[in-house]
Amino acid sequence: MTGRPEIVVVGGGVAGLETTLSLGALAGGRVDVTLVSGDPEFVELPDAVETPFTGRPPSRHAIADLLAPGAATLVIGRLAEVRPGRHEVVLASGATRRYDALVLALGARSVPAYEHAMTFDPHHPEAVRDLVAELERDTVARLAIVVPPGHHWTLPAYELALLVADRVRAAGRQDVSILLTVPERAPLAVFGPGVADAAQRLLDEAGVEVRTGTFAEVQAGPPLVVVAHPGGMRHVVDRVVALPRLEPVQVPGLGPGLDGFLAVDGFGRVYGLPDVYAVGDMTRHPIKHGGLAAQQARAAAEHLAARFGAPVRPAPYAPVLRGRLRTADGDRWLRDEGSGGKVAGEPLWWPPGKLTGGMLAATLAERASASPTV
Repeated sequence: MTGRPEIVVVGGGVAGLETTLSLGALAGGRVDVTLVSGDPEFVELPDAVETPFTGRPPSRHAIADLLAPGAATLVIGRLAEVRPGRHEVVLASGATRRYDALVLALGARSVPAYEHAMTFDPHHPEAVRDLVAELERDTVARLAIVVPPGHHWTLPAYELALLVADRVRAAGRQDVSILLTVPERAPLAVFGPGVADAAQRLLDEAGVEVRTGTFAEVQAGPPLVVVAHPGGMRHVVDRVVALPRLEPVQVPGLGPGLDGFLAVDGFGRVYGLPDVYAVGDMTRHPIKHGGLAAQQARAAAEHLAARFGAPVRPAPYAPVLRGRLRTADGDRWLRDEGSGGKVAGEPLWWPPGKLTGGMLAATLAERASASPTV
């Protein structure tokens, strides 16, 4: 025991790693940090949308290799319970760890939204790869890509639509129809009207039919029928690919929020739970996105570092939304600047990855630049 305050971070995804890396940089030797992760590896899941088209799986990294030497203790295990009154976490192994501050970064659960649709799962993109092969072989002619109600990050659906459209056209299939249904009032409306207009043009040029402001249901076939509400417009299709529905992660020992997600303040502090923070997709922030999770994590880490004596002036979470839209003729770089949004053909941030901003993005970029080329 060092006598230093103990900060326990639970979750080995973007939010957990960003919190851990930021604490190491900001708090120095003032605190001891333990990172608890259920998986020893971190996977760059945003890149999985390309796997069905390139065959390249997302990059994987040993979490231990991403942490600076001595910056944190890595524990591989799953959280079983939080005991706020005792300031303890209990792992599935039965081991307990005491904390002075706890940061929960457990993300959200992805579950199929429709019984009769193929779910795009970044962990297992092989099914979509097989579908792309069917489209090229002339065995599928009508495809629907559906974003379910409540989904919090729609950009992968647009990427799938644009990449599929390019692939079937390259295969000489002019007869394939692609329907995209999204709850948004306009394509990628979360970035503002400027980006929405540019996204609509891309979809029009690719021949993708878009139904915005739509809550779709999928009826069993054959043939499959996508019913778009409001209005009840029916679309007969051969295949449906849907993004998953996101559900909150329930943590034994913590009372659920109104919708199961945790309500936090601008520094990630969970209301009603002293010394407990939450960041990333398990919080009630409406957009579930890795770049925003990293920004939340930074705000929490700054607050914790200052709380335990570091010369840091913490700034509350102030989201800046960035997105890298993959298309067949080059990436589009999207940024919500609060004035209509911006879209460009070259990077609008650095390092220019799918995972935007923060120490984790910089660490991954450094590892990529150091990797030998083949």
